[in-house]
Amino acid sequence: MAADLKQTNGIDMKFGHPKGLWYMFGTEMWERFGYYLMLGIFSLYMIDGWNNGGMGFSADTKSDIYGTYLGLVYLTPFIGGLLADRLFGYRNSIILGGLMMACGYFLLSVHSTTTFYIGLLLIILGNGFFKPNISTLVGSLYSEDSLKDKKDAGFNIFYMGINIGAFVCNFVAAYMRINYGWGAAFAAAGVGMLIGIIIFIIGNRHIKSYDVIKPLQEGDMSTGKILSLTVLPMFIFGIIGYMLPGNFLGSDTNDAFIIGCLPVIGFFIYLAFKSEAKESRAIKALLAVFTCVILFFAIFHQNGDALTIWAEDHTDREMSAGVAGVADKAGMAQSVVNNELVSSDDKTFNDSITKLEKIAETMPSSTKTELAERSAFNSNIDLQKKSRMYFSNLPKEKIPAKGEDLKLYSTELYQSINPFWVVLLTPVMVGIWGFFRRRKREPSTPTKIFIGLVVTALSALVMVGAVFATNDMTGKASSMWLLASYGVITIGELCLSPMGLSLVSKLSPPRITALMMGGFFLAISVGNKLSGMLSSLWETTEQKENFFYLNFGLVMAAALILFAMLRWLNRVMKENNVL
Repeated sequence: MAADLKQTNGIDMKFGHPKGLWYMFGTEMWERFGYYLMLGIFSLYMIDGWNNGGMGFSADTKSDIYGTYLGLVYLTPFIGGLLADRLFGYRNSIILGGLMMACGYFLLSVHSTTTFYIGLLLIILGNGFFKPNISTLVGSLYSEDSLKDKKDAGFNIFYMGINIGAFVCNFVAAYMRINYGWGAAFAAAGVGMLIGIIIFIIGNRHIKSYDVIKPLQEGDMSTGKILSLTVLPMFIFGIIGYMLPGNFLGSDTNDAFIIGCLPVIGFFIYLAFKSEAKESRAIKALLAVFTCVILFFAIFHQNGDALTIWAEDHTDREMSAGVAGVADKAGMAQSVVNNELVSSDDKTFNDSITKLEKIAETMPSSTKTELAERSAFNSNIDLQKKSRMYFSNLPKEKIPAKGEDLKLYSTELYQSINPFWVVLLTPVMVGIWGFFRRRKREPSTPTKIFIGLVVTALSALVMVGAVFATNDMTGKASSMWLLASYGVITIGELCLSPMGLSLVSKLSPPRITALMMGGFFLAISVGNKLSGMLSSLWETTEQKENFFYLNFGLVMAAALILFAMLRWLNRVMKENNVL
């Protein structure tokens, strides 16, 4: 057994990667299980009616909260990375962050406006401690010279763990939501996070030697000064942005978020020019790549909002008879009923809904019985609207008779398409890069990121085809369009996202690696907020293909900018011996 594994210095030579990688693989897999389970149902939960167990938000409010949450959840890693670098260490930060996120998911399982926002806050803060530091630890595992050329492959393997969790979670979410309601689905996310923390603690002996707090060097800012120059101004700028009259960026929260980020962005620019020459060039190179990466995530993370609405309303999700029978028995089929108010006549349907709403408004609520009756009326209204939305662009011959239902694939299952492609294609991409590496022709990390941006832009054109397939949005598109679009964007993602983590690990000055990892997540944060802002255009864009043309143009612009910088970026990589 020992001879087969050839273990030396904590390195499993059979696989060629440090033992600690597999424990962090498991930790991240379960953390992402919880994170993406929550994200997969987040938009659906917000727009579902209050009496159906959802929050009952409007489409605009849903997109605003979605973008703000995604923006903040990747903004806090800047602070979490700094505190881990200087004070807490990586392992303590990871455990603290994981426990905070678990509490946040459990609070979301309580159907209350107060617990909804407190839960989101805990997830945002917890992710700040967790996300940058586990990625930094993975990079630290490859600090030995003999392993440096395997760092990209190590991050690809780590990234596959992320997506195994992201793939499985949506089946759990669908089952729990259909059979037990929204609350049970969110609670499952909390359980997943706790499992991840247990795995991390079990693997501690293979990881602890890499958890080293780097001492400050002469001229380095103190932690307190950094926080006073970034976090405090961030809050002040955010409040100013929120209170400014008018909405420069569509809503008060958009203004507050983007303006609030300016001091943090300014800090990184200051850091780039203040550092000594070699470190300065490395930090400037990272900031240049971060700027281009913003637009990738602005498009990529529309999967939880605009593309989820596309799957819900414009994708033919009907199960075949054979699949429906099995899925129904397993509690995995979503039923949409054609009840007595559904009509092919829009006016008849809308008039019926208006009558029901007026009745519900005038009913007294002085007794528990009458309150329950009002709740039943409101629930019926929500059911009518939900049923009508799916049937509204379905061919008449496919609409079931009154009282009968269709068995549909649950919308959140479409969130598993992207991680399915990641798990399937990661070994392929690792093999391709390995093939070129053996021939001394592997593209540099910045070049891989450029390729990722171009491929991501092409995925938007696939969705243009999906719009045309609906015959001017009067019919439903095949699920194959989403399958294809996610397949294309996944290739772009594998060229870009794990490579971005690897690039930060390679180029960052050692004493501020987690801080620069926080900078990478700041870029993701801004991109995520932009994804919510772009998704809000979905409702107001009449020609839906223009929405996807806009996505294509934005990412292609970022790709061209990065292409113009490739020679300089590769020169900086060579200077730091990490090309």
